[in-house]
Amino acid sequence: MKANARDIRSALERPSPDIRLYLLHGPDGSATAELAALLARAMGPDAERIDLDGATLRSDPARLADEAASLSLFGGARHIRVSPAGEECLDAFTALLEADHAGNPVVALAPTVKSTAKIVKLAIESRCAMAFAAYEPSAADLERLAATMARDQGLRPAGAVAARLASACGGDRAVLAREIEKLALFLDAAPDRPHDLDEAALDAIGADLGEAEMTQVVDAVIGGHTAALGAELARLDEAGTSPIPWLRLLARRLMTLAEMKAEIDAGATQDSVFKRHRIFFREEAATGQALRRWNAAMLSAALLRVRQAERAIMASGNAGSVLADHALTELTRGVERRG
Repeated sequence: MKANARDIRSALERPSPDIRLYLLHGPDGSATAELAALLARAMGPDAERIDLDGATLRSDPARLADEAASLSLFGGARHIRVSPAGEECLDAFTALLEADHAGNPVVALAPTVKSTAKIVKLAIESRCAMAFAAYEPSAADLERLAATMARDQGLRPAGAVAARLASACGGDRAVLAREIEKLALFLDAAPDRPHDLDEAALDAIGADLGEAEMTQVVDAVIGGHTAALGAELARLDEAGTSPIPWLRLLARRLMTLAEMKAEIDAGATQDSVFKRHRIFFREEAATGQALRRWNAAMLSAALLRVRQAERAIMASGNAGSVLADHALTELTRGVERRG
């Protein structure tokens, strides 16, 4: 069945034994990750979580239904997360929904899958599944969300502060929340002791990194140039810049490539896709090479890893830029080996 935002949140907070599969798809990866976390929280801190991916299920479609029907090793709650998921999961999802028994809920994260995909159609038509499409909020929606979240933390945003926060988060709600928490801590603000939030506070803890500099890092990752990436990361580390801005730029580039790849796989010509996405003619050669090197599964996995690195960096007590350096180096090496 097809679910709206309220229905899917309610279902994941109180999972029903009648629902075997929660399919979370669409480009807003931060929203789907947040929703998947609701199921984990509902299952309890001692629940066993089984992690699978689309490649595993493509080679062994029966495994998902087997895992869903299996008992936990210690007899407690058990749930399954499939990430990233794509059309290669169709047989596995079909087997799960047609199985005689499935006691463990499955949540599947499919950030590059569109509403016309076969797995989405399967979930919508089944009484044992729920499908929810998460789309990135508009700039106006994000600005309103930033203002609301800031007020909840005891901050009173002035002028264009909410708009700056919305722009800086790259459409990621989790990152936006972390930015606002940092500001509240910096200003010692709380609901019972509100504090004005102005441009000076953003400048005091924000990163100042030029678009051109960020682009060089992103180009190295997309192109699979490990040596160039190492040099760029060393230069940025020496300058003391935050990895957050270029991680966000990389996430946007990966999303664009995923959309173009899906359109080409669906039969569109490369020229028409480039025109639709307004690819500058000087970037056409590099973009075409990237589309040949990266497949849908790679793009989905890379986007998830970049988002995870960004959230880890925003968490308290983190290892700083080391997390981003490691994640991007591994991604780039994988692309280089493929090239």
